[in-house]
Order: sequence, then C-alpha cells, then structure tokens
Amino acid sequence: MSVILESKLEGRVPLHKGKVRDIYEEDTNELLIVATDRISAFDRVMPRGIPNKGVALTELSEFWFRKTRHILSNHFISKFNDRTIRARRAKRIDIEWISRAYLYGSAWRAYSKGARKISGVDLPSGLQLAEELPNIILTPTTKSEIGHDEELSKSEAISRKLVTEDDWSELEEATFRLFEYYKREASLKGIIIPDFKLEFGRIGDELLQIDEPPTHDSARFWSKEKYRIGERQEKYCLDKEFLRDFLLRKGFSGDGQIPELPDLVIDQISKRCTGAYEVLSGMKEIAALNLLSVDEVLGQLGGN
Repeated sequence: MSVILESKLEGRVPLHKGKVRDIYEEDTNELLIVATDRISAFDRVMPRGIPNKGVALTELSEFWFRKTRHILSNHFISKFNDRTIRARRAKRIDIEWISRAYLYGSAWRAYSKGARKISGVDLPSGLQLAEELPNIILTPTTKSEIGHDEELSKSEAISRKLVTEDDWSELEEATFRLFEYYKREASLKGIIIPDFKLEFGRIGDELLQIDEPPTHDSARFWSKEKYRIGERQEKYCLDKEFLRDFLLRKGFSGDGQIPELPDLVIDQISKRCTGAYEVLSGMKEIAALNLLSVDEVLGQLGGN
C-alpha cells in the first residue's frame, strides 16, 4: 500500500510544509491543504509514514467542518481530492486552544508528580488517571513552528498582541461551544473526547476555525464501553496516544534517535487513523477494528 510522505500538486510549489500537512496557494484568497501520511510525536516526525492516514484526516476534517458551521464559521470550502481540501486563506492566530475534560497525558504526568495547578487551574487532590475533571479547563499555548509550545494566559496573549480582549472572549466561548458539540456527537457513536486542540484565524474582522477539528492527530478518542477510571485507555483509543506510549516504552520522549516503528505498530496506527473517521461517521464500531494494546504488540514482537 502506497504511503505519501511528500505531496505533489502539479504546477505548484508548497508555501509551507508542516509536520503533517503541506500548504499550497490556489489564489490570493484560497489555499490547498494536503494531508500527507507523515506522523509526528513529541515534536518529531517519524521516518515511516502511515498508510491511509492523510485520506482519513481529510475525511474526518470535512465531516466535522460541515457539521459545525452553525457554531463558528471555518475555512473549509470543498474537498479538492481524497487528501486535499480547498480552504479560505486566513491569517492564523498564533495560539493553540486546548480543552481538557479528563485528566490524562501531560496533565496527568504533571499531576502525578504533585502538581495541583494545571495551566493556572487548581485541581483537587485524589484524582485518578483518566478521571473526568470537575470542570472543563482551557489551557491555551503558544503556536510554535520550532521547539515546544508554551502555556499562555489571557493577559500574555493580549500583551503580545496576538488577540484583543474581545477576540479572546469570543474564541474562548467558541472553543467551549465546539467542545460540547464534538463531545455530544462523539458520545452518540460510543466515543469519549477527553481533550482536543483547535486553531483559529481571521479574515478581515471575521474570526473562524482553521487547521483541523478533532482528528487522530489533534484529539483523544476513547471507547465509552471500555473506559475505566484509573486505567490507561490506549488499547481502544483512536488517537496518537498509542504511538506515544509505544515510543515511551522504547525510551524515546523526543530526544535522540527515533526508534524504528515495526510493521505491526504501523498497522495499528493506521487502523486508529482510519477508525477515527469510520467510527465517528457511523460506518463502523470500535470492536470491529481489531485493535491491540502496546503490551500486546510488544508481546507479539517478542520484547519490551
């Protein structure tokens, strides 16, 4: 099965190459955004690509963008081909808007080491891994092309002239409204969305959603049926936590040489990428995806 690591659009040169997506100019008002099969973790792009990943990301992005226009307009115009969307050209606001409804990932790692304030929000003691938080918390960060993103407060964002106070209020409200919609729709398909990140842009005075809605790369997707407080959710997840967990088990967290991703790991990641679209769009149920946990993968590979 072919894997596309480098995109090509005839007669065009990319304006920008991201970790996964390549951006081309269509005209002064429109862009073509190509989702390749590249995959990243811990801010590093893996040497091997994931079969069907770019196609699945494009399908799920179109699915969400069409459904959420009533909440906030977005840059999606149409699908150009199976891995490319035509989008309105907006000026990106350099903030990632991260919402968390459950204690997991980096927030759990900090909490488990004793932190009780996550992005300025006080959390009670006694919470467990994967437990639902008392309230949804918004944890914006800077949007950095190089290196790690940094936590960003409202006052810092305004002082850096990334947004006005009115912009911040509008985008904060839009993030919460979008999260509630995504969570509700996903729940109907047997999926929990514990956290996700969004980006926004502006065209003139209009604020709009850009980049991607919740996908395998930008959100966590858990099985409602298999969800257990206090346990890792990666076996039945349809997101990048499976890859992150595998890499951590191999001693990699961003520095040094990237471990080789065996065919079995590539296959499991591909099933999660395509499965996110198939399950959320109602085509399949998670049980039909034949997912393995990292423990099971390592067992089959004969090592840990």
